[in-house]
Parts: sequence; C-alpha cells; structure tokens
Amino acid sequence: MNRNQNTVAILPFSVLIPALQVIGFALLTAIAAQFRIPLPFTPVPITLQTLVVLLGGAILGWKKGAASQSLYLVWGIIGAPLFSGGSFGLMILAGPTGGYLVGFIAAALTAGYLAPRCRTYIQLNFALLASSLVILGLGTTHLTFVVGMSWSAAFLAGFLPFLPGEVIKVVAAAGIVKAYKRYSNRS
Repeated sequence: MNRNQNTVAILPFSVLIPALQVIGFALLTAIAAQFRIPLPFTPVPITLQTLVVLLGGAILGWKKGAASQSLYLVWGIIGAPLFSGGSFGLMILAGPTGGYLVGFIAAALTAGYLAPRCRTYIQLNFALLASSLVILGLGTTHLTFVVGMSWSAAFLAGFLPFLPGEVIKVVAAAGIVKAYKRYSNRS
C-alpha cells in the first residue's frame, strides 16, 4: 500500500470522530434539557444544560463546542423536540429562554477558548464561571429586550436565582474536565 492509500484510509476517521463528538454533545444537551425544574417566580426553568455546555466547550474546544450547541439549536428550531419540556421551533427564540439558548453557543466558545489556557483547577473554575455568566448575561438581556421585562425584573427572574446552581455546575464541570484531561493524557 502506498502512502496516498494510507491517507485515504485514515481520512474518514479524522472526520468521523469530531463529527460524532459534536453530535454527541448536541444530544447530551437535549437530554439535559429534559431535567427541568420550573420555578414559580420566573419563566425560565432550571435545567442541566449549562453543565453540558461547559463540558462540551472545555473538552471539545471552542470550535467543536460551539458547533455542538449550534447543532442543538438548529435541530430544535427545525422541529426536533429537544428544548426544555420537549419544546421546539423558531418561536422558542422569541420566548423567555431564547437568549439562554443562543448563549449556549457563546458559552461553549468561551469555555473552549479559556479552558485550555488554565493551569490550575481554580483557574478552570473561573474560566467556566465566566462561560456560565455569558449564558446568564445573554439570557437576562434577552428577557429585557425581547420579552420586555425591566432590567431589575430580568435580573431577579433570569440571573440571580440561577447563580447558586451555576456555581455547583461549574465546580462539577471543572472536576469532570480535570478528570477527563488526566485520563486522556494517560492514553
């Protein structure tokens, strides 16, 4: 077998594995969306999605992490019932959770950019917290400009109640990423 034949034989795996990683994290985000806790004082439920978004960005890197969240969003927009509570469609973006959904892409990009630059577990926690704040910030801004809430109402309904849970998800994600990196470096 000559050198060109080896390259052709290996090429499909070099494309297939990253594609499966992107698809996998998109599907994990959809599954995490179904773990939903509605809160009586806000139209935005608590879900596990942000944990998956942070993991996707930190593990896959900024390109594939953002691609996984873009794929999740596109699938939901075109009709797959992947959003929280099995919802779907373009109109979800105009609703109270639209800014958070778009924020998933930006947060995965942020986590994927910052995480590889972190030298310590503490730095990784701060990088993932910054990524999580991107989601909350875009979601809160969306509640203000698209949904029509005042800044204070949006902050109280869309930002503040989610901070404790986000801190827990950040610590969990940082621990998982650290363990993953340790394991993958041994392989």
